[in-house]
Amino acid sequence: MRRLGVLLALPLLLALVGCNGKADPPAPRSTATLPEMRASSTPFTNWPTYHRTRARTGVATSPVTGPLTEAWRAPLTGAVYGEPLVVGSALLVATERNNVYSLNARTGERNWSTNLGAPQPLSGLECGDIDPLGITSTPVYDGPSNTVYVVAETVGGHHTLWALNASTGARRWHRDLDILPNRDRSDEQQRSALLIEHGRVITTFGGLAGDCGNYVGYATSVATNGLGAIYHYAVPTPREGGMWAPAGPVVGANGHVYVAAGNGSRTSGTWDRSDSVTELGNVKLRRISAFAPATWKADNAADLDLGSSSPVTVGDRIVIAGKRGRVYLLGQHFGGVGSAISHIDGCRAFGGAAVVGTTVLLPCKGPNKIRALTVGRSSMRWSWTANGIYASPVVAGNRVYVADQTTGDLVVLALADGHQVDRVPHVGSLTHFPSEVVSGGMVFVPTLSGITALAGP
Repeated sequence: MRRLGVLLALPLLLALVGCNGKADPPAPRSTATLPEMRASSTPFTNWPTYHRTRARTGVATSPVTGPLTEAWRAPLTGAVYGEPLVVGSALLVATERNNVYSLNARTGERNWSTNLGAPQPLSGLECGDIDPLGITSTPVYDGPSNTVYVVAETVGGHHTLWALNASTGARRWHRDLDILPNRDRSDEQQRSALLIEHGRVITTFGGLAGDCGNYVGYATSVATNGLGAIYHYAVPTPREGGMWAPAGPVVGANGHVYVAAGNGSRTSGTWDRSDSVTELGNVKLRRISAFAPATWKADNAADLDLGSSSPVTVGDRIVIAGKRGRVYLLGQHFGGVGSAISHIDGCRAFGGAAVVGTTVLLPCKGPNKIRALTVGRSSMRWSWTANGIYASPVVAGNRVYVADQTTGDLVVLALADGHQVDRVPHVGSLTHFPSEVVSGGMVFVPTLSGITALAGP
């Protein structure tokens, strides 16, 4: 995995309280005054998981009227690495200080906040690039039970799955996810978005930036009511093989779960099922099939693996891109090493892609760009490129939204050809692999200090 990052020194913006389980006292709802705030006439629709759907398509249900300007800015305690969720008219946000917030999505006012324990400081870890380390992944919302699920890391490297009442923030139950024997939990990181499928909360684990210590990539499956066994799948490599892509596990058209794994420690001999995409059953996570590039040994040796992005589905095809800069077209069931239908070079993908019909929008780094890929049954071709910007894109109507990691600007592109339509400067300092959320005619950008909301006229 060996991600490059910077040490983030995050100031404590508000004081935490202790035993009542709540986070901090009410904060100002926005940097805007009441007359400056605008209300869109577009109703909110739920954005319950990373990129809105279990397939991680990243497509909103309605367009946004531009040009965009800042509607409100909510300072929170801790950096926001995952996407916020939209549930009704509430924005659910989790931070690296292990605070979970519900905000009024239209105004930024706080509905409730809950703290899930002291986060793990970087000083107590062998490596890493987030300080402190708390809730890094995008939570997931379950409508039938009105529950939001988050994974919090606390002092000692403990990783706990929490179920919270989405209306009040009250804790419903929790389960320990440090279930692998003979591994060091403090060397693991839970960065990938959570997924709900077939009544199960599915979570994946990777390592810290630097790939230190004794860890291995694995996935867990817990019933949405918290009861029963915790099933898991672990990459059968001696070490590494992290499942850390921000978009997390993905549901395919066949209902199976697909996960990407990074470089394993093996660079010779038989394939250790790292540098891979694996098809899993949706309850017990039984391995059904797996794919790796024919170059897996060289990929592992040079950190050019597939683990930096999640697969996406285009009909009954699957597309995956990784650090080598090669994009693979796969069937739904894999035939092992070298079993791709076709491949195309041109994108070192990091983060989550978006899918509109047969077009896949890929976030590429080194150099930074968004690329549109047209996918056929047996081939792929590039249709346009927007240079000089990077983030996980989302789509609303005929527009593509990118919270550019380098500049901190929100960039709006035309879906048809990638030309820039709008740019809102300085929405905030952004995380390593930023994304954004579109609902209710508004765009919500998570930052290192909270949430910035944008709206049209």
